[in-house]
Amino acid sequence: MTVANTAEDRIWTIPNALSFLRLLGVPVFIWLVLGPKADGWAIALLMFAGFSDWLDGKLARAWNQTSKLGRLIDPLADRLYILATLVGLVLRDVIPWWLAVLVVGRDVCLLWVPPVLRRHGYGTALPVHFLGKAATFNLMYAFPLLFLASHDGWYAQIAQILGWAFVIWGTGLYWWAGVLYAVQVRQLTKD
Repeated sequence: MTVANTAEDRIWTIPNALSFLRLLGVPVFIWLVLGPKADGWAIALLMFAGFSDWLDGKLARAWNQTSKLGRLIDPLADRLYILATLVGLVLRDVIPWWLAVLVVGRDVCLLWVPPVLRRHGYGTALPVHFLGKAATFNLMYAFPLLFLASHDGWYAQIAQILGWAFVIWGTGLYWWAGVLYAVQVRQLTKD
């Protein structure tokens, strides 16, 4: 086993710990939104998730702590937060159900990717590219703003405008990134 393989197989790294914390926060977020409707805490948790998403990638590269596990759980945590937030926003009547279906539909359309990659010897995931990161960034900013927009404070109208701008851009970029992933898989697996 080479040193590179050993480093890639690491589980206990600071970036992975941040991703695990994000994963643990998903059910807490759902409970905060649907149980006590503690939106302030839910928004703070979303902000932590967004910050830790940025931080774990930054630390993984800076400290040479990238790993196979990190490349798996980081996007998984992002998608679970997106799904959990969409569920919360829909059930609280903050966004229409069709928007949630549109965002989740992209991931449903890409369910074929991991089995195809695995069958061709590429593992189960492609590296996240900038467009995918930009899409996630937009969506992770949109959701807290849309939660704020559902309140009566002085900030609600500004939050609504910014939240919808981020969600429109984020959804468009999310689908565009999905198309690029599909094209990339197609190019890799041409026989």
